[in-house]
Amino acid sequence: MKHIPRKRFGQHFLTDSGIIDAIVRAIDPKPGQPVVEIGPGLAALTQPLAERLGRLTVIELDRDLAAKLRSHPQLEVIESDVLKVDFLKVAQSLGAGKIRVTGNLPYNISSPILFHLLPYAEHIQDQHFMLQKEVIDRMVAAPSTSDYGRLSVTLQWRYAMENILAVPPEAFDPPPRVDSAVVRMLPRSDFAPLNATHLSELVQVAFSQRRKLLRHTLGRWLTERGFSGNFDVQRRAEEVPVQEYVSLAEATSTPI
Repeated sequence: MKHIPRKRFGQHFLTDSGIIDAIVRAIDPKPGQPVVEIGPGLAALTQPLAERLGRLTVIELDRDLAAKLRSHPQLEVIESDVLKVDFLKVAQSLGAGKIRVTGNLPYNISSPILFHLLPYAEHIQDQHFMLQKEVIDRMVAAPSTSDYGRLSVTLQWRYAMENILAVPPEAFDPPPRVDSAVVRMLPRSDFAPLNATHLSELVQVAFSQRRKLLRHTLGRWLTERGFSGNFDVQRRAEEVPVQEYVSLAEATSTPI
């Protein structure tokens, strides 16, 4: 398909056949599996997925691309902003208990997409996304590292994640100004069932002033909420493991 990339949609189309093959092997699609692709674009990844699955659901915001994709006999096209898509309804429409989700996410809204998917994790088998490498480094970061932050804690609470593939700028047309990578995200079965919004707020407060001790930020937040439990605020936010943040969120909110 001929198409001029649109900056407002953050469009960078994957063209490297070797990278495409590697992503498909990582996803390992099987015939009949309910797979949803976000941002199929020019169908570089879409076509090999559809060939292996037999049927594929795609979510595309660009009206021109969506119209072209509808001519593909193996595709079910949802023309929408992915941030407005109810993935539970998508799973139900596919008659699936759980769906698999993949895609080359628009880098300008990748974090909002990840947070939008968070409440649907129980209905998702796995997620494979191409993202800016810097974002994936933050997603999988360990405590006491410079990349460890709100994104690390909030996502690691709910997913086991792994950076599985490096993707250079020249693999795209037009090439982005950053390195990319592919992340595998597996929803955890052993997660603590708490309010994701509350956890996100707690962690955002904690990391609001990374260089300061937590007593200046999270300590005050806890005091305002009457917290009287045991939590060491004589540390910096990046020194606190994910499980401690989760336990603190459990202690300061009503479980869902």
